[in-house]
Amino acid sequence: MGAYKQLLSSDVIVVPFEVNKGFTFQGAAALTASDVGIDRYLGKNIQTLPFDPSTAPTTGQITTQYQQLIFSSIKQLYYGNIASSSSTYGLPTTTSSLIPGKDPEGDVFVGTTSSIGRYTDSFSTTLTFSKYFPVSNSAEIGVLSIPSGLFGNYITPGTFRWTADSGSILDDGEGNLILSASQNFCGNIFYEQGLAVITSDSDPLNDGYDFGKYGSSTYGLTDPIIIQNLVTSSNVTCSFSSSFTIYETQYKCTINENEYNFTLNPSISSGSTQISSSAGTFFTPSQYLYDFVSGSVFTPYVTTVGLYDDNQNLLAVGKLAQPLPLSPTTDTTILINIDR
Repeated sequence: MGAYKQLLSSDVIVVPFEVNKGFTFQGAAALTASDVGIDRYLGKNIQTLPFDPSTAPTTGQITTQYQQLIFSSIKQLYYGNIASSSSTYGLPTTTSSLIPGKDPEGDVFVGTTSSIGRYTDSFSTTLTFSKYFPVSNSAEIGVLSIPSGLFGNYITPGTFRWTADSGSILDDGEGNLILSASQNFCGNIFYEQGLAVITSDSDPLNDGYDFGKYGSSTYGLTDPIIIQNLVTSSNVTCSFSSSFTIYETQYKCTINENEYNFTLNPSISSGSTQISSSAGTFFTPSQYLYDFVSGSVFTPYVTTVGLYDDNQNLLAVGKLAQPLPLSPTTDTTILINIDR
């Protein structure tokens, strides 16, 4: 049998904390498995306009996308501030503010309303560093897309590694992708989006040539063979650590010194005391312990704590490592932690 006691809101504490889990997938089949879903794309700067889906080249190991749209999307979302600037540090984002009026017709926009210069600056660092994106005709980029179900909140900086026949790429913890053999910059990783973008096989930021002037393989800025190999090779290995936020709920179960100091076990108690007199036989509400249980002092022990809802449905059970005697002079507190 058990005894119920209602918990107060102050007895329940919810604490969030982050946990990390490492993943390693070897081979193209492991990447494209239904429970993994890591896709690879080749983006190409194709100048043909208007866009014709019937003839445009496609890419993707799991889902089919257009090479031209992959290139344009990555450029707009993550490199929009440098694609129109001669500075490798890029331009600041253009923004506008809305001053509400009496109605939508009376709203006033302050600042530019043009879409030019709008982008997502998703580099997870407070440092100012250079970025590179090829702009020449037919320039190619490689994109690795990791689903959110694997990376959780974000890819843990400094844990990403991508290996193929043409070499290995790793991140430096500041959003840069580095060729492990030459230690040259070759792209960027966006930890919160699970995207790794390969833009070059060498270090275009330190070779003396500006990306807007020299955006072809002539100057060693882009090697389509290496990028294509990293995107299409079947002999690949991808490893990284994910970061997840889980929540620990702590329930503080306090037993006051005057509570639960007697047993509810019917096998060791009469349940009442029998008294006989000239008026007849009657029972008092006090319990009577049998002699085989105790001859003097009796102290209950706690072995299990159950958590119930308002309808007294058992939701969780906490088992103590060893029986805990209840104190008749001080309060006893039992802490139950549940991760979810």
